[in-house]
Amino acid sequence: MARDLEAYLRPGIASTPFCPGCGHGILMNLILRAIDELKLDMDEMLFVSGIGCAGWIPSPHFNADTLHTLHGRAIAFATGAKMFNPKLKVMVISGDGDLTSIGGNHLIHAARRNTDMTVVCANNMIYGMTGGQAASTSPVGAVTSTTAEGNLYRPFDLCKLVIGAGAPYAARFAVTQPVSLVNSIKHCLTTPGLTFIEVLSPCPTQFGRRNRYDSPADMIAMLRERCVSKEEATHLSAEERKDMIVTGEFTSERS
Repeated sequence: MARDLEAYLRPGIASTPFCPGCGHGILMNLILRAIDELKLDMDEMLFVSGIGCAGWIPSPHFNADTLHTLHGRAIAFATGAKMFNPKLKVMVISGDGDLTSIGGNHLIHAARRNTDMTVVCANNMIYGMTGGQAASTSPVGAVTSTTAEGNLYRPFDLCKLVIGAGAPYAARFAVTQPVSLVNSIKHCLTTPGLTFIEVLSPCPTQFGRRNRYDSPADMIAMLRERCVSKEEATHLSAEERKDMIVTGEFTSERS
């Protein structure tokens, strides 16, 4: 973590629990970078997370009020807190298994209601902490602890999911796109309603080792090679686009 962001970290936290090569440490840095650039008061913010690797991003690291909640229930807790104190700026930070598999019902209804909060989904395409099972975001063919011969089911397009449910804004960026990601987080934190960011974050321990990525550097290289902007994607054929990850900002009609 950059030394100029140390004021945002809880005193006494000497290290993170993330595996070597995990992208969640990068994401933690970029979230705090966005907050710092906006000069937001952490005393007026609440960070909510569920169970999983990404749940450890705000708790215990952030020097702020945090709720580390039940698996799949981060958005439900965040909704209750926002209802009790509407002045809070609420940010949910959790993983794809927590938010979109176990907690998918809460996500779509928060989007439908346009609940005023920012949701950051750290997507490592697998259940990282609880055993490496297939998630709703695991690519077709991905090897996991529950799909030894490859995942049969296509993953959610999370941005389309929340936009279709009614959220006014959704974005997708990888941790390999730090400038765009910081700008998107800043936009979310200053935009009323349900704003959503899917952040692609490498998981060498559970996803990488099962899917022939020999090192964390290989996973970073994969994200750099496969991520294309939505503008670039319009110039690709369906065949060229099928293995690419389209990144960018997406808005709904009501935005």
